[in-house]
Amino acid sequence: MLKPRYIMIGGFLGAGKTTAILRLAECLHAQEIRVGLITNDQSTGLVDTTLLDAHGFPTEEIPGGCFCCKFHSLIEAAEKLTTSTQPEVFIAEPVGSCTDLRATVSYPLQRMYGDGFVVAPLSVLVDPIRAQRILSLKSGKQFTPKVMYIYEKQLEEADIIVINKTDLIPEAELNELEAALLKKWPAARVMRISARSGEGIDAWLQAILTDELASRSTMDVDYDLYADGEALLGWLNLAADLSVADPTTTEFDGNLLLLELASRLEPALAGGIGDVAHLKMTLIPGEGPDIGVVNLVRAGTMPEASHTLTDPLAEGELLLNLRAEGDPEELRECVERTLHAVCATYRIEALVREVNAFRPGRPVPVHRLG
Repeated sequence: MLKPRYIMIGGFLGAGKTTAILRLAECLHAQEIRVGLITNDQSTGLVDTTLLDAHGFPTEEIPGGCFCCKFHSLIEAAEKLTTSTQPEVFIAEPVGSCTDLRATVSYPLQRMYGDGFVVAPLSVLVDPIRAQRILSLKSGKQFTPKVMYIYEKQLEEADIIVINKTDLIPEAELNELEAALLKKWPAARVMRISARSGEGIDAWLQAILTDELASRSTMDVDYDLYADGEALLGWLNLAADLSVADPTTTEFDGNLLLLELASRLEPALAGGIGDVAHLKMTLIPGEGPDIGVVNLVRAGTMPEASHTLTDPLAEGELLLNLRAEGDPEELRECVERTLHAVCATYRIEALVREVNAFRPGRPVPVHRLG
């Protein structure tokens, strides 16, 4: 029996990792290849896990820290999936603000657990519009230098840099972006995909199913600068129960509610509270397998509904994950205030069941191998 393959899909917040992983999982399933998914977050209540679960894929979530700091939990998650479904392929999505994954996750897996896994090339996804700004190909809102440090280190360690969302910019700009990425990070291979449409997925999947992690020197990482960059990001995970509050009606449009909430949050946050790195929300009805999903991946853009609810609903569970450069407590106050204002418009009640607002702590890897 062939050893299962471990595939890690990195990339900064808003690059489209979850949509890409879902597309890969669907392609593997179509080929009758068993797949297990592992998600990761600094806290609990992860939208990604809810979304992947809703599509029926076996998923384990590792909360409370990144893969490098929760390495043993990563191994335990793989063991749980092996016991339940015996995946032939594991796909892992690390926290979007993490880097140095090669030295702290991939190499330890390869060296310590090489009898149990084949480690695939490390893929790092990029949002093309954000990448254009960071590489000074286009003007626009950028991260502060310490956050930019993390972004660029992610690309430095990649075997494959994957330009996602290729439908967002013209072909000529894609060519210019690919050339700029190869010039700055010549050790990487650059590929293009649209996780939403499926374009380019087959070629990328073939590469990560047939190749193995390249052997190269561990990159230098200034962990003080890395920690400072992560500490600039505010993290907010919120769970709330929504229900009809007006006795004259029995249901509400969850799709419109999600879009309006995202549309109101973006300018409210941009007014000095924090610049959005990524906003994700899911709304699940009290009954049935339906799900609504809305994303906002950059400040100054319109929210996008990647999954829409089929029917109106009387009650449901809202999960909201916000990552932004800003004070966590101010983010919390803004989100809760905006949520209640939108719910009042729709004459529904929002009972906030859980909320975690914080800055990520300093990364302390369990292993770091050269």
